Amino acid sequence: MVSLKEISALIDQGIANLPIPAKPEGLYGPIRYTMESGGKRLRPTLLLTCAAACGGDIKKSLPQALGLEMFHNFTLLHDDVMDNAEVRRGRPTVHRRWNRNTAILSGDAMLTLASQLMGDCDKAILPEVMSIFNKTALEVYEGQQLDMDYESRLDVTIPEYIDMIRLKTSVLLACACRMGVLTAGGSEKLMDDLYEYGESLGIAFQLQDDYLDTFGDPLVFGKETGGDILNEKKTWLWISACNEDESGVMQEAIAGKYNEDDKVKNVREVYRRLELDKRIVDLIGVYSNMALDALSRTGLGHEEKEILTGLTRSLATRVN
Repeated sequence: MVSLKEISALIDQGIANLPIPAKPEGLYGPIRYTMESGGKRLRPTLLLTCAAACGGDIKKSLPQALGLEMFHNFTLLHDDVMDNAEVRRGRPTVHRRWNRNTAILSGDAMLTLASQLMGDCDKAILPEVMSIFNKTALEVYEGQQLDMDYESRLDVTIPEYIDMIRLKTSVLLACACRMGVLTAGGSEKLMDDLYEYGESLGIAFQLQDDYLDTFGDPLVFGKETGGDILNEKKTWLWISACNEDESGVMQEAIAGKYNEDDKVKNVREVYRRLELDKRIVDLIGVYSNMALDALSRTGLGHEEKEILTGLTRSLATRVN
């Protein structure tokens, strides 16, 4: 079984060698800027780890791993435009460094490049690879639309929120797990079990991201905190606070009675008073354990499980 360090090195090398054209610079420069900006590389790591876990040659699965990373970064370019975000991974977002039109067009090009990478596989599995990729892409778009729809709704429920983040975030992690098994020639059962693992892991991951957006250190997190509060994103924290706050602070925040600094400060205080900061950490643990339960049913060997178990625990406690 290869190590996560070896997998990480292969991904870094693959990204450095991506065949991104030089011209026109206005189209491809932002793509190189985005792909070189780092990040957790979680999706390609999951794909290659799952491929290795069922005995595959991870180099043969690398194009699909890079394709998912390209697709993920494409969604970030467009997300940052929609959210009017200033910073991504500690650097100006593409639409800030260039402009909105460039971010949109370069994102479009990234989607095409991602599709080309996904199609670089054994022809025998090409239809299934593209079917999984396209189904997942549409689910991600559905999740993003729900996220935007919920911004103007005051009655979003916790189950609706969990389903939204399942679509927006976790299906792509689950896709990475399934794709890793598929490209390595693994069984249908293993694909299903690891898909379930990735889905639960993705929900835990997004809950942790929501926690960090409010309570993380901006210097470590890589972007300003409090953005979800300012945009009134219907996160687990926001929905729970609206349901439970009796002080009137949440109503005043929604009514626009605070400036930006006071809005973040006062809502964050409500979260802490209701101990939502502690309760969301417990919920992250619940979904992490669900992921580990799915992993236990895969029949993988001890070494293979240990790598994925370690990855799960590190994501549930990450600070960036």
